[in-house]
Amino acid sequence: MVSLSLPRYADEFLLRPEITFLNHGSFGACPRPVFESYQEWQRRLEAQPVEFLGRRISTLLAEARTRLAAYLGTAAGNLVYVPNATYGVNIVARSLDLQPGDEVLASDHEYGAADRAWRFVCNKRGVRYINQPIGLPLESAEQFVEQLWAGVTPRTKVIFLSHITSPTALIFPLEAVCRRARAEGIMTVIDGAHAPGQIDLALDALGADFYTGNCHKWMCAPKSAGFLYARPERQALLEPLVVSWGWESQNPGESPFIDYFEWRGTHDPAAYLGVPAAIDFMAERDWPSVRAACHALARDARDRVVERYGQALPATEAWWSQMTLLPLPPCDVAALKARLWDEYAIEIPNVEWGGRQYLRISVQCYNGPRDVERLLDALDTMLPPVRSSS
Repeated sequence: MVSLSLPRYADEFLLRPEITFLNHGSFGACPRPVFESYQEWQRRLEAQPVEFLGRRISTLLAEARTRLAAYLGTAAGNLVYVPNATYGVNIVARSLDLQPGDEVLASDHEYGAADRAWRFVCNKRGVRYINQPIGLPLESAEQFVEQLWAGVTPRTKVIFLSHITSPTALIFPLEAVCRRARAEGIMTVIDGAHAPGQIDLALDALGADFYTGNCHKWMCAPKSAGFLYARPERQALLEPLVVSWGWESQNPGESPFIDYFEWRGTHDPAAYLGVPAAIDFMAERDWPSVRAACHALARDARDRVVERYGQALPATEAWWSQMTLLPLPPCDVAALKARLWDEYAIEIPNVEWGGRQYLRISVQCYNGPRDVERLLDALDTMLPPVRSSS
């Protein structure tokens, strides 16, 4: 077992102490200082709702966007807050002027909700939505790009990809994809739900036309804090899902991007305003070293599972950060996942992909070697009963 200093900050989270939480990737977890900031914004709102929402909110949101933009490597005018990455995908998919016969190319590693959003829009407009197979193991960025480009045709108008995939936990080489797509006149739309906080981001340098991400996952911000980024020359393509006061902007000559999406009727903006507290939380705790320790613990768990069960890995560790797949022998992985929770209070998701079974482990700063030991002990006990006869 590796020697690690994790968990460093377990007592700063609200998670129940009796559970082993190895599923930060699904919905995140908010630390106490950030949650307290979130609640304080809610109290300020309720103390004088008209002042807060009627006179102060634009300034407050602008300040919060400026902090997030600096963290993500762009300008505040290129971002708007949205509830989550799925919401951002819907904005872009519904806004683009796709015509019958056009094609949207994605991989077969995409998140189910985003796939559904694109299929919904494409089906209504006579557009083909294609999930191009990306085989494993992945060995190089060039290999990935060539596999993806095998699905590109003269009708390809949009490439949609995850930055870090949900089912397979892989970091896709987006710089190479965006560079080639731009050269060929193809727009790029990126689902960055798992990226902010887990890997470094520089959105302007990345080169994507649109990028939507979550702050409430790996940045540990309050729930319902996400963002949508659009390159300045692409912002005029986007239309609001909800038409409200920003539709007829009182600022002629300025981009309507912020006006369209910042105010969509009465809502609670406290999660957005809590994002700077999450950025501070990470900065004050030397987050690069935290991420490195989390990666090392995830690697230890992965290596020990491979040693136990002898299954091939989907990719080397250069392709993932704090979240990775644990390859299992053939088994009823859904039953295994249910028993891990019911009998051991271990929260970890199951994955079936490419005809193989996995558990997807997420390691955050509240996890430690004891969590991995508990998982491995449970697997040693439980895998034989659920292993398939095949």
